[in-house]
Amino acid sequence: MNGGCNYRARHSVEQESMKATHKWFAATCLLMACAPCMADVPAPTEIERGFQSMYNLDFDQAHRNFSTWERLHPNDPLGPVSQAAGYLFGEFARLGVLESELFTNDKTFEGRAKLAPDPKVRDEFNGAVSRGDQLADAALKRNPEDSNALFAKVLALGLRSDYVALIDKRDFAALRYMKQGRILAQQLLKQKPDEYDAMLAVGVENYLTGIKPAPVRWMLSLGGIDPDKEQGLRELEQTAAHGNLLKPFAKLLLAVAALRDKKNTQGCDLLHQLAVAYPGNALYRNGAPECR
Repeated sequence: MNGGCNYRARHSVEQESMKATHKWFAATCLLMACAPCMADVPAPTEIERGFQSMYNLDFDQAHRNFSTWERLHPNDPLGPVSQAAGYLFGEFARLGVLESELFTNDKTFEGRAKLAPDPKVRDEFNGAVSRGDQLADAALKRNPEDSNALFAKVLALGLRSDYVALIDKRDFAALRYMKQGRILAQQLLKQKPDEYDAMLAVGVENYLTGIKPAPVRWMLSLGGIDPDKEQGLRELEQTAAHGNLLKPFAKLLLAVAALRDKKNTQGCDLLHQLAVAYPGNALYRNGAPECR
Protein backbone atom coordinates (compact mmCIF):
# COMPACT_ATOMS: atom_id res chain seq x y z
CA MET A 1 0.00 0.00 0.00
CA ASN A 2 2.76 2.38 1.04
CA GLY A 3 4.85 1.37 -1.99
CA GLY A 4 1.94 2.16 -4.32
CA CYS A 5 1.35 5.55 -2.70
CA ASN A 6 5.05 6.38 -2.86
CA TYR A 7 5.18 5.38 -6.52
CA ARG A 8 2.18 7.57 -7.37
CA ALA A 9 3.67 10.47 -5.41
CA ARG A 10 7.04 10.12 -7.16
CA HIS A 11 5.29 9.79 -10.52
CA SER A 12 3.20 12.92 -9.84
CA VAL A 13 6.29 14.91 -8.82
CA GLU A 14 8.13 13.75 -11.96
CA GLN A 15 5.17 14.78 -14.13
CA GLU A 16 4.98 18.24 -12.55
CA SER A 17 8.74 18.62 -12.93
CA MET A 18 8.53 17.59 -16.57
CA LYS A 19 5.66 20.07 -17.19
CA ALA A 20 7.69 22.86 -15.59
CA THR A 21 10.68 21.92 -17.74
CA HIS A 22 8.54 21.96 -20.87
CA LYS A 23 7.11 25.37 -19.96
CA TRP A 24 10.59 26.75 -19.31
CA PHE A 25 11.86 25.27 -22.58
CA ALA A 26 8.90 26.69 -24.52
CA ALA A 27 9.36 30.13 -22.96
CA THR A 28 13.08 30.05 -23.76
CA CYS A 29 12.38 29.10 -27.38
CA LEU A 30 9.80 31.87 -27.64
CA LEU A 31 12.26 34.44 -26.34
CA MET A 32 14.96 33.17 -28.68
CA ALA A 33 12.56 33.32 -31.60
CA CYS A 34 11.47 36.87 -30.72
CA ALA A 35 14.95 38.20 -30.04
CA PRO A 36 15.69 38.90 -33.72
CA CYS A 37 12.30 40.64 -34.01
CA MET A 38 13.07 42.91 -31.06
CA ALA A 39 16.53 43.59 -32.45
CA ASP A 40 14.93 44.80 -35.67
CA VAL A 41 13.05 47.55 -33.80
CA PRO A 42 15.50 50.39 -33.15
CA ALA A 43 15.40 52.13 -29.79
CA PRO A 44 13.88 55.62 -30.01
CA THR A 45 16.38 58.41 -30.48
CA GLU A 46 16.62 61.32 -28.06
CA ILE A 47 14.84 63.43 -30.67
CA GLU A 48 11.95 60.93 -30.76
CA ARG A 49 11.85 60.73 -26.96
CA GLY A 50 11.80 64.51 -26.80
CA PHE A 51 8.82 64.77 -29.14
CA GLN A 52 6.96 62.13 -27.12
CA SER A 53 7.62 64.13 -23.95
CA MET A 54 6.47 67.30 -25.71
CA TYR A 55 3.16 65.71 -26.75
CA ASN A 56 2.73 64.78 -23.07
CA LEU A 57 3.32 68.47 -22.16
CA ASP A 58 6.52 67.55 -20.31
CA PHE A 59 8.58 70.32 -21.89
CA ASP A 60 11.46 70.20 -19.39
CA GLN A 61 12.08 66.55 -20.21
CA ALA A 62 11.74 67.29 -23.93
CA HIS A 63 14.45 69.96 -23.73
CA ARG A 64 16.71 67.56 -21.81
CA ASN A 65 16.25 64.97 -24.56
CA PHE A 66 16.95 67.51 -27.29
CA SER A 67 20.02 68.83 -25.43
CA THR A 68 21.41 65.30 -25.19
CA TRP A 69 20.96 64.89 -28.95
CA GLU A 70 22.66 68.23 -29.64
CA ARG A 71 25.61 67.27 -27.45
CA LEU A 72 26.03 63.95 -29.28
CA HIS A 73 25.28 65.36 -32.76
CA PRO A 74 26.45 69.00 -32.76
CA ASN A 75 26.18 69.34 -36.55
CA ASP A 76 22.64 68.00 -36.86
CA PRO A 77 20.21 70.88 -37.59
CA LEU A 78 17.30 68.82 -36.26
CA GLY A 79 18.62 69.24 -32.70
CA PRO A 80 18.14 73.02 -32.39
CA VAL A 81 14.98 72.97 -34.53
CA SER A 82 13.50 70.41 -32.13
CA GLN A 83 14.46 72.70 -29.24
CA ALA A 84 12.54 75.46 -31.04
CA ALA A 85 9.50 73.16 -31.24
CA GLY A 86 9.71 72.67 -27.47
CA TYR A 87 9.84 76.42 -26.85
CA LEU A 88 6.93 77.08 -29.22
CA PHE A 89 4.59 74.41 -27.90
CA GLY A 90 5.51 75.31 -24.33
CA GLU A 91 4.31 78.85 -25.09
CA PHE A 92 1.19 77.49 -26.78
CA ALA A 93 0.37 75.49 -23.66
CA ARG A 94 1.04 78.46 -21.34
CA LEU A 95 -1.05 80.87 -23.43
CA GLY A 96 -3.93 78.46 -24.05
CA VAL A 97 -3.38 78.48 -27.81
CA LEU A 98 -4.00 74.75 -28.19
CA GLU A 99 -7.65 74.82 -27.10
CA SER A 100 -9.40 73.10 -30.00
CA GLU A 101 -12.40 75.48 -29.83
CA LEU A 102 -10.11 78.20 -31.17
CA PHE A 103 -9.71 76.24 -34.41
CA THR A 104 -13.16 74.70 -34.81
CA ASN A 105 -14.96 78.03 -34.61
CA ASP A 106 -14.08 80.56 -37.34
CA LYS A 107 -15.41 83.55 -35.41
CA THR A 108 -13.39 82.58 -32.34
CA PHE A 109 -10.25 82.24 -34.46
CA GLU A 110 -10.75 85.48 -36.36
CA GLY A 111 -11.49 87.36 -33.14
CA ARG A 112 -8.52 85.94 -31.27
CA ALA A 113 -6.43 88.49 -29.41
CA LYS A 114 -2.78 89.17 -30.11
CA LEU A 115 -1.00 87.39 -27.27
CA ALA A 116 1.78 88.56 -24.99
CA PRO A 117 4.58 86.02 -25.37
CA ASP A 118 7.42 85.62 -22.91
CA PRO A 119 10.29 87.72 -24.38
CA LYS A 120 12.91 85.27 -23.10
CA VAL A 121 11.16 82.31 -24.70
CA ARG A 122 10.77 84.27 -27.95
CA ASP A 123 14.53 84.90 -28.00
CA GLU A 124 15.26 81.25 -27.24
CA PHE A 125 12.85 80.17 -29.99
CA ASN A 126 14.34 82.52 -32.59
CA GLY A 127 17.88 81.58 -31.57
CA ALA A 128 17.18 77.85 -31.87
CA VAL A 129 15.53 78.25 -35.28
CA SER A 130 18.45 80.37 -36.51
CA ARG A 131 21.01 77.81 -35.32
CA GLY A 132 19.07 75.07 -37.04
CA ASP A 133 18.91 77.08 -40.28
CA GLN A 134 22.66 77.74 -40.20
CA LEU A 135 23.47 74.05 -39.67
CA ALA A 136 20.97 73.00 -42.36
CA ASP A 137 22.38 75.51 -44.86
CA ALA A 138 25.92 74.27 -44.17
CA ALA A 139 24.81 70.65 -44.66
CA LEU A 140 22.99 71.48 -47.89
CA LYS A 141 26.06 73.31 -49.17
CA ARG A 142 27.99 70.07 -48.73
CA ASN A 143 25.18 67.94 -50.14
CA PRO A 144 22.16 69.64 -51.77
CA GLU A 145 20.14 66.43 -51.35
CA ASP A 146 20.71 66.04 -47.60
CA SER A 147 17.22 64.89 -46.61
CA ASN A 148 17.73 65.48 -42.89
CA ALA A 149 18.77 69.10 -43.50
CA LEU A 150 15.83 69.65 -45.86
CA PHE A 151 13.41 68.27 -43.28
CA ALA A 152 14.94 70.48 -40.57
CA LYS A 153 14.30 73.55 -42.75
CA VAL A 154 10.73 72.39 -43.50
CA LEU A 155 10.07 71.95 -39.78
CA ALA A 156 11.67 75.30 -38.93
CA LEU A 157 9.48 77.13 -41.45
CA GLY A 158 6.39 75.41 -40.06
CA LEU A 159 7.33 76.53 -36.54
CA ARG A 160 7.90 80.11 -37.69
CA SER A 161 4.53 80.05 -39.44
CA ASP A 162 2.79 78.79 -36.31
CA TYR A 163 4.46 81.41 -34.12
CA VAL A 164 3.56 84.44 -36.23
CA ALA A 165 0.01 83.20 -36.89
CA LEU A 166 -1.03 82.01 -33.45
CA ILE A 167 0.98 84.31 -31.18
CA ASP A 168 1.65 87.45 -33.25
CA LYS A 169 -1.60 87.21 -35.27
CA ARG A 170 0.23 87.93 -38.55
CA ASP A 171 -1.63 85.64 -40.93
CA PHE A 172 -0.06 86.78 -44.20
CA ALA A 173 3.45 86.40 -42.80
CA ALA A 174 2.42 82.91 -41.68
CA LEU A 175 1.27 82.09 -45.22
CA ARG A 176 4.65 83.16 -46.63
CA TYR A 177 6.48 80.82 -44.26
CA MET A 178 3.95 78.09 -45.04
CA LYS A 179 4.49 78.46 -48.78
CA GLN A 180 8.30 78.31 -48.39
CA GLY A 181 7.97 75.19 -46.24
CA ARG A 182 5.65 73.54 -48.75
CA ILE A 183 8.11 74.16 -51.61
CA LEU A 184 10.96 72.56 -49.66
CA ALA A 185 8.71 69.70 -48.53
CA GLN A 186 7.78 68.94 -52.13
CA GLN A 187 11.47 68.97 -53.04
CA LEU A 188 12.18 66.52 -50.23
CA LEU A 189 9.25 64.28 -51.18
CA LYS A 190 10.59 63.99 -54.72
CA GLN A 191 13.77 62.52 -53.24
CA LYS A 192 12.04 60.48 -50.53
CA PRO A 193 8.35 59.83 -51.27
CA ASP A 194 8.02 58.05 -47.91
CA GLU A 195 9.11 61.11 -45.87
CA TYR A 196 5.66 61.28 -44.30
CA ASP A 197 6.53 63.91 -41.70
CA ALA A 198 7.39 66.34 -44.52
CA MET A 199 4.02 65.58 -46.12
CA LEU A 200 2.36 67.37 -43.20
CA ALA A 201 3.70 70.73 -44.44
CA VAL A 202 2.04 70.20 -47.82
CA GLY A 203 -1.19 68.92 -46.25
CA VAL A 204 -1.50 71.80 -43.79
CA GLU A 205 -1.19 74.42 -46.53
CA ASN A 206 -3.67 72.63 -48.81
CA TYR A 207 -6.20 72.19 -46.00
CA LEU A 208 -5.94 75.60 -44.32
CA THR A 209 -6.06 77.53 -47.58
CA GLY A 210 -8.81 75.24 -48.88
CA ILE A 211 -11.23 76.22 -46.10
CA LYS A 212 -10.92 79.95 -46.80
CA PRO A 213 -13.84 81.74 -48.51
CA ALA A 214 -13.82 81.60 -52.34
CA PRO A 215 -12.47 85.15 -52.90
CA VAL A 216 -9.60 84.47 -50.50
CA ARG A 217 -8.83 81.17 -52.27
CA TRP A 218 -8.70 83.05 -55.57
CA MET A 219 -6.25 85.60 -54.14
CA LEU A 220 -4.11 82.83 -52.69
CA SER A 221 -3.98 81.07 -56.05
CA LEU A 222 -2.66 84.29 -57.61
CA GLY A 223 0.13 84.14 -55.03
CA GLY A 224 1.14 80.65 -56.09
CA ILE A 225 -0.82 78.76 -53.44
CA ASP A 226 -3.18 76.08 -54.75
CA PRO A 227 -5.90 75.53 -52.12
CA ASP A 228 -7.29 71.98 -52.00
CA LYS A 229 -8.99 70.96 -48.76
CA GLU A 230 -9.61 67.31 -49.67
CA GLN A 231 -6.05 66.80 -50.92
CA GLY A 232 -4.80 68.38 -47.71
CA LEU A 233 -6.81 65.92 -45.63
CA ARG A 234 -5.42 62.97 -47.62
CA GLU A 235 -1.88 64.20 -47.00
CA LEU A 236 -2.52 64.68 -43.28
CA GLU A 237 -3.93 61.14 -43.16
CA GLN A 238 -0.66 59.84 -44.64
CA THR A 239 1.34 61.54 -41.90
CA ALA A 240 -1.09 60.34 -39.22
CA ALA A 241 -0.80 56.75 -40.48
CA HIS A 242 2.91 56.52 -41.33
CA GLY A 243 4.69 59.55 -39.85
CA ASN A 244 7.20 59.58 -37.03
CA LEU A 245 7.86 62.82 -35.14
CA LEU A 246 4.74 64.57 -36.43
CA LYS A 247 2.32 61.63 -36.43
CA PRO A 248 0.44 62.77 -33.26
CA PHE A 249 0.31 66.36 -34.53
CA ALA A 250 -1.24 65.16 -37.79
CA LYS A 251 -3.83 63.22 -35.79
CA LEU A 252 -4.67 66.35 -33.82
CA LEU A 253 -5.12 68.35 -37.02
CA LEU A 254 -7.37 65.63 -38.45
CA ALA A 255 -9.43 65.66 -35.24
CA VAL A 256 -9.86 69.44 -35.50
CA ALA A 257 -10.79 69.12 -39.19
CA ALA A 258 -13.41 66.46 -38.37
CA LEU A 259 -14.91 68.59 -35.60
CA ARG A 260 -15.05 71.59 -37.95
CA ASP A 261 -17.04 69.44 -40.41
CA LYS A 262 -19.37 68.30 -37.60
CA LYS A 263 -17.98 64.75 -37.79
CA ASN A 264 -17.88 64.59 -34.01
CA THR A 265 -17.56 60.82 -33.68
CA GLN A 266 -14.49 60.75 -35.91
CA GLY A 267 -12.92 63.79 -34.26
CA CYS A 268 -13.56 62.59 -30.72
CA ASP A 269 -12.21 59.12 -31.55
CA LEU A 270 -8.92 60.65 -32.74
CA LEU A 271 -8.69 62.79 -29.61
CA HIS A 272 -9.38 59.71 -27.47
CA GLN A 273 -6.52 57.85 -29.17
CA LEU A 274 -4.20 60.76 -28.37
CA ALA A 275 -5.46 60.96 -24.78
CA VAL A 276 -4.66 57.27 -24.25
CA ALA A 277 -1.21 57.63 -25.83
CA TYR A 278 -0.39 60.85 -23.92
CA PRO A 279 -2.15 60.77 -20.54
CA GLY A 280 -0.21 63.81 -19.33
CA ASN A 281 -1.88 66.03 -21.92
CA ALA A 282 -5.26 67.10 -20.58
CA LEU A 283 -6.00 69.01 -23.80
CA TYR A 284 -6.62 65.74 -25.60
CA ARG A 285 -9.18 64.76 -22.94
CA ASN A 286 -10.84 68.09 -22.26
CA GLY A 287 -9.98 70.41 -25.17
CA ALA A 288 -13.05 69.80 -27.31
CA PRO A 289 -16.50 70.65 -25.88
CA GLU A 290 -18.05 68.31 -28.47
CA CYS A 291 -16.32 65.32 -26.83
CA ARG A 292 -17.19 65.98 -23.17
